Amino acid sequence: MSKPTQIRPGPVADVPRARQVLRSTPVFASLSVKIHEALASTMAPRDYSAGQILCTEGDAGSSLFVLETGWVKAVRMTEGGREQAVNVMRDGEVFGAETVFTQAPYPLTVIALESVTAWRIDGAALTALVSRHPPLALACLDHLGMRARYYIQLVEDLSLRSVPARLASTLLSHAESRDGQFIVPRRAWTTLDEMAARLGTVRDVLSRAISTLEGEGLLRLERDRIILVDPKKLLDRGRA
Repeated sequence: MSKPTQIRPGPVADVPRARQVLRSTPVFASLSVKIHEALASTMAPRDYSAGQILCTEGDAGSSLFVLETGWVKAVRMTEGGREQAVNVMRDGEVFGAETVFTQAPYPLTVIALESVTAWRIDGAALTALVSRHPPLALACLDHLGMRARYYIQLVEDLSLRSVPARLASTLLSHAESRDGQFIVPRRAWTTLDEMAARLGTVRDVLSRAISTLEGEGLLRLERDRIILVDPKKLLDRGRA
């Protein structure tokens, strides 16, 4: 893992593109042109390669990040060096708000899983804008509320549900409907180790969970995708 090597100068050199990014980001999409204009003037893009770090756990939380392209993972490391993936995010998602509004350090390390472009919104500038634009404040509160609900669900999953149940639930949440089938695409970085880290387990336990669900006729693992053979029964399995 390494720090970004390509940093475009800021403040933003392409305000129209920054506005388009905001329009494509669900957290900010419904805000007015005036607010988009104000936010865009505080934004600067950065490019990251796979494995590079966007922010590090414990560092001062000075920016909000908006993902324009690519996927990242947010992780915590145990003292023994084991990685726990807390979240995986893609283009259109936002992170860092909890640090900007509390002046706390980043709680997680965020790492690019592939080539990523992310826009930084300066935390001090965002805080000033929130105080002047109530709709922006409400949008940020809504985002923080959704994050809180996500983490509550994550705690429940890790503490109360089996690995096969967590796997079933995660697959269903990422499934896409294609040609009458429900599938979960496997990207280049979707290894068993990555999947295990997301589910709070290890590779061997995950392999057994996959074999269990395959044996029950609920899914089929292929090189570039996972086919959900029986989504209804998989849903029941995810509630176990």
